Amino acid sequence: MAKEPVATDSRQPPRLEMRGVHKYFGATVALDGVDFAVRAGQVEALVGENGAGKSTLMKVLSGAHTADRGHLFLDGEPYAPRNPLEARRAGVSMIYQELSLAPHLSAEENILLGMEPTRYGFLRRGEMRRRAVEALRQLDHEEIPTHVPVGELALGAQQLVEIARALAVGCRVLVLDEPTSSLSRKDVERLFALVRRLRAQQLAVVYISHFIEEVQEVADRFTVLRDGRTVGGGDMSGVTADQIVHSMVGREVGDLYPRSRRAPGDVILEIDKLAGTSKPQAASLCLRRGEVLGIAGLVGAGRTELLRTVFGLDPIRGGSVRLATHIGPYSPARRWAQGAGFVSEARQTESLATSMSVADNVTLSHLDGLGPRGWISPRQQNRATQRWVDALAIRCRHPQQRMTDLSGGNQQKVAIARLLHHDVDVLLLDEPTRGIDVGSKAQIYRLIDELATGAPDRGRPPRAVLMVSSYLPELLGVCDRIAVMHRGRLGPARPASQLTEHKLMLEATGQESA
Repeated sequence: MAKEPVATDSRQPPRLEMRGVHKYFGATVALDGVDFAVRAGQVEALVGENGAGKSTLMKVLSGAHTADRGHLFLDGEPYAPRNPLEARRAGVSMIYQELSLAPHLSAEENILLGMEPTRYGFLRRGEMRRRAVEALRQLDHEEIPTHVPVGELALGAQQLVEIARALAVGCRVLVLDEPTSSLSRKDVERLFALVRRLRAQQLAVVYISHFIEEVQEVADRFTVLRDGRTVGGGDMSGVTADQIVHSMVGREVGDLYPRSRRAPGDVILEIDKLAGTSKPQAASLCLRRGEVLGIAGLVGAGRTELLRTVFGLDPIRGGSVRLATHIGPYSPARRWAQGAGFVSEARQTESLATSMSVADNVTLSHLDGLGPRGWISPRQQNRATQRWVDALAIRCRHPQQRMTDLSGGNQQKVAIARLLHHDVDVLLLDEPTRGIDVGSKAQIYRLIDELATGAPDRGRPPRAVLMVSSYLPELLGVCDRIAVMHRGRLGPARPASQLTEHKLMLEATGQESA
């Protein structure tokens, strides 16, 4: 869809301007003189790899951090929020990837949270509802019930409630941080229409995303951060995706989806009419060694439940799973022992122990050989971890660094490193590149290709990869075959070369049968 022309007055100061912003955390330079600006009635994309400084810059903007040096201006006036509430009252609102709503409160209570109208110490419920409805009307979504707890609303509606909360207090600058990472394609299209409506209402919108095609579709201009510095930017209309990516990573990424010569071998994982407690309802597939098989489908179709059931995290109601020579339902511990490993899409809560070190996360599932008689030698643990840190180009200071210090892309590589340390034959990967930058994505795609290809000269046989992803170009670029899940039922796996995004989406929405 072509973007409408942007009507902005270049004689007026930018709605938001940040000049020479520096931020230090001890000896670490998080921001090194960043310049950033967005005008009223404009959508400015902020892009960069994980660790480039985007989150820190936005925390300075939203009052969560204070800049050590530099100047901020809002509509030409000095702006220096001391906390997020002060920023919100000034008209700067952040919508984070993980929504910050109180699920037990109603939509109207969330929209006016911290700004409730009162009289003589009592809430003015009627005024609260009127202002909440007016904020939703600005978004053209009056149909959202304001009296219902937001936890009972669909994810797309929850996101609208959070944006309405920003508008209810007079938002001038709206920051959307990875707003589509958990949305269906239909909700994404609705969000883009909403962003265009907000732009027409003369809001300044900052749009942060790792999906380059998204920012090209929705943004008017872009700014690139790398290593805490502003390294590029300009009008979106005159730039290609390759040019943006090159500016982000500072180097040629090369072929984003490498595809070595693969030779699928014997079937190593076979699922026959597998059914879980609710999903999947009927899933059958065969996965061969030396193959990458992708599972497409909409959010809620049952893709995650399929992997969890195969790995033993969710109970089996019917059907069977055969992993190598092992048949029947097993626990996750048995699946590890049988040669299967699982990386959950819930990276922070299920895939990683974020309070522990990189070394602990890599070796936790397989401690054999790391010390004498059941003891763990820190030196041997660090040596084993460093091998995978080097192999996967994980950016960390040392193996004992805490996981919370790593960027999202590096955390994801640590989760995959655990599977490699365990030497599994089957990798079950659920959304392996969600929320990470294009440079890290390219490294993970290359790693998946190397795992499926193997290294016979070094005694490493090809592995098998079963991969769930909501990002269709990723599935088409990485996988040998793709199966589509719709309402808990898995269709047949077909060669990726015979499929397109359009065909996959038709099947995922039930408009076309395989």
